[in-house]
Amino acid sequence: MATTSLLSDAPARVEEASIRDYFQLLKPGVMSLVVFSGFVGMKMAPGTLHPFLQLLTVLCIALGSGAGAAINMWYDRDIDAHMRRTQKRPIPAGRIHPDDALFLGLFLATISVMLLGLAAGWAAAGLLAFAIVYYAVFYTMWLKRRTPQNIVIGGAAGAFPPMIGWLAVTGNLHSPEPVLYFLIIFFWTPPHFWALALYRSDDYKNSNVPMLPVVAGVEATKRQIMAYTLALIPITLAPVFLGSSGFLYGLGALALDLKFCHHAWKVYRSSDPRLSIAMFKFSILYLFLLLTLLLADKLVDF
Repeated sequence: MATTSLLSDAPARVEEASIRDYFQLLKPGVMSLVVFSGFVGMKMAPGTLHPFLQLLTVLCIALGSGAGAAINMWYDRDIDAHMRRTQKRPIPAGRIHPDDALFLGLFLATISVMLLGLAAGWAAAGLLAFAIVYYAVFYTMWLKRRTPQNIVIGGAAGAFPPMIGWLAVTGNLHSPEPVLYFLIIFFWTPPHFWALALYRSDDYKNSNVPMLPVVAGVEATKRQIMAYTLALIPITLAPVFLGSSGFLYGLGALALDLKFCHHAWKVYRSSDPRLSIAMFKFSILYLFLLLTLLLADKLVDF
């Protein structure tokens, strides 16, 4: 489903941008989970990396995430101006010129990739570059406006950081663990985002963005949310069966999975939009706690 631009450009700047405005371009809320997942991937990898290089790796993942976000906001300024959730962002609100946002995104992308290559190897830097391009170009400029499966395919961009962290330490992806960490985030992304899309479906409809609730309907979206949430259970428990994580992680992951499924079930059975936003908020906590359990389990070796 193709869409056309709703605005030719953002509103003219009406005031000087603040540091906070530029920080908002980097989507700090999204960045925090991206950085944490990359840190977990780095810590779960066998081998060691100097603490200073670990810090640089985390910084580069953060800058790469921010680069993709800034380019996303530059390109999506027409959509953002028509959605209640995003119309106060710096570009549609007229506080930052689109050209400035694009320059910041390209600058951060270049710096993050080059610095990571020098600090932790070009395998990790290459994957970071691919993740930035995947999100900023493949998802933002192509998938998002053309298919209701945009968040499924495009969600891979947010699943790369654990693999980048792993590559920074080992230089290879010869183990199944980093692939599992990728799959956990990949399968988590659709129910996480579709829960929000259900709550904000009118925004997407008015902006001509073919999100699943708009194209396939509410009930079909609820079924997909339930299916992906259930699919997460064997994936999140796979590290236990492979022997890379122990019972502390396994029991905690199962408890989180059941709670996540309970949220999905309530969304599936009800038309109350408050349940959708409640699931969206819990999904963020879910992933954070799941990643924390991976680290805790390795530290206590239980």
